[in-house]
Amino acid sequence: MAAAGRSGGLLKFMTCGSVDDGKSTLIGRLLFEQNLIMDDQLKAVERDSKRHGTTGGVDLALVMDGLSAEREQGITIDVAYRYFSTPARKFVVADAPGHEQYTRNMATAASVSDVAVLLVDARKGLLAQTRRHSIISALFGIRHVVVAVNKMDLMDYSEDIFAAIKADYADFSRELSFSTITTLPISARDGDNVTTKSPQFGWYDGPTLLGHLETLDVTSDTVSKPFRMAVQWVNRPNADFRGFAGTLASGHVRPGDRITVAGSGKSSSVARIVTMNGDLDVAEAGSSVTLTLADEIDISRGDILAPETARPDVADQFAVNLLWLGDEPMYPGRAYIMKIGTKTVRATVTTLKHRVDIDTLGEEAAKELELNQIGVANISLGEAIAFDPFKTNRETGAFILIDRYSNATVAAGTIEFALRRAKNLAWQALDIDKAARGEQLGQKPAVIWMTGLSGSGKSTIANLVEKRLFALGRATYVLDGDNVRHGLNRDLGFTDADRVENIRRVGEVARLFVDAGMMVIVSFISPFRSERRMARDLVEDGEFLEVHIDAPIKVCAARDPKGLYARAAAGEIANFTGISSPYEAPKSPDLHIDTTSLSPQQAAERVVQMLTERKIIN
Repeated sequence: MAAAGRSGGLLKFMTCGSVDDGKSTLIGRLLFEQNLIMDDQLKAVERDSKRHGTTGGVDLALVMDGLSAEREQGITIDVAYRYFSTPARKFVVADAPGHEQYTRNMATAASVSDVAVLLVDARKGLLAQTRRHSIISALFGIRHVVVAVNKMDLMDYSEDIFAAIKADYADFSRELSFSTITTLPISARDGDNVTTKSPQFGWYDGPTLLGHLETLDVTSDTVSKPFRMAVQWVNRPNADFRGFAGTLASGHVRPGDRITVAGSGKSSSVARIVTMNGDLDVAEAGSSVTLTLADEIDISRGDILAPETARPDVADQFAVNLLWLGDEPMYPGRAYIMKIGTKTVRATVTTLKHRVDIDTLGEEAAKELELNQIGVANISLGEAIAFDPFKTNRETGAFILIDRYSNATVAAGTIEFALRRAKNLAWQALDIDKAARGEQLGQKPAVIWMTGLSGSGKSTIANLVEKRLFALGRATYVLDGDNVRHGLNRDLGFTDADRVENIRRVGEVARLFVDAGMMVIVSFISPFRSERRMARDLVEDGEFLEVHIDAPIKVCAARDPKGLYARAAAGEIANFTGISSPYEAPKSPDLHIDTTSLSPQQAAERVVQMLTERKIIN
């Protein structure tokens, strides 16, 4: 059997490019000329062409635009996949959206494709989406690009226009890591040079689009790479059987092979390769199997199995490429969830090294990534994982980032390399621990995190709470927002990115106070739920108490002795929380205090009462 992706075997390609470049029309033309459109489907396309068509005749783009919204608007929204074959080869084609707002869907298609067929409108030349889709294709490991200069019929089949676009793309793509770039002229609407040579291109002596795809050698070396299998689940149908199910990402495996759990280093040998159709003598990349082992070793979902002699790297910090897909910007310091293979871990983008200029491929200084922007960053994980650099293995070097609140996918990324300096660090074990320090102080360490708008009364209440605790003989400290910005955080401003970093640093300091056995009262606006949750996750359950010091913004403005609200409303102060920067109120705080109905002294008593009820103090 021919390997997937070999000449004569299966070829997975996608059409991409900017809006209205003719991607859906091209695929419809390919299917039509191969007689692969059923009669009833063709009649439906003919009928819908009268309502939604844009060509004046049968609009073959409607073959792929199956959603009603796609037909009504004349755009592609979701990725549409079609299988077809010719005597020379089998194909799976993905029709990717061209609109910028659907870039995440295009990235999905790129992640499973061998070839990108990039359409360019001959009338417009290279556009921003043309460049963006090229960069994303390279980012997700596509090594072969076909630049199909479409709508040449509208430019009188001009050789000069074709040559200019070919030269422009060659200049732009020089820094991208494509193995082959083939540029050819077509008219998808009329079928010129799509599947057969067109007399309109007498000056062109290259292949047709289909002819090129039929002979393009994109030999996949996944089988020749070292064996990798991410465990999807542990198969225990009864007490006598324990197997590890997953799909081989690369390589092959046979009974008797010695394999290792990449993270723990525990080894055994393969006893059986089990499938629904019986045991196999060998399994190759792409096979879904259950492996049983000769020895009982600890293996869980997310572990990667590999040969003893060719193990993947293991690290918890990486340099990565990121395509940002979230509606909210990416800020360094904010916590996300990484899903890589079948494993999920806590992840934080520690540094954004630069953003990529999609016009020049140059490096732009940036503190954040917006929707559909691409950047190079460092990322830190909550635990070490096994991986291969993406350029070595697409399956074990690609990941997504997930928002911890909405569970929405906010980024797709690829691992460049591990940050080796991270391996030189280890947590220094000390004989005196948090419990011993707290016992000596006669208290349970905790973080009392007070959040609220400026002027809500946080600092006043925090001061009163500390006085009460101090009188009770407790060891305390107040981390006040203004005070910390005089020293530790004096280099930070008030942009959203700086606010995220501000809370990240304070959360780490609060964690150290807890480790010292103390009660630390944090009085910060801390406007974002994500960072407050990050701070909570730094300490153990029961050690973080969120107190929402609440007051309407009009009340806060009236209390403001510095007149900051008035200046912010007048535009004199940028990024002021509640005026020009958002405040995300806690949804379920441990304690809610309305300072319009309680005096500062009463509010402080409520906090102390909560500490007593939670057994933080006696």
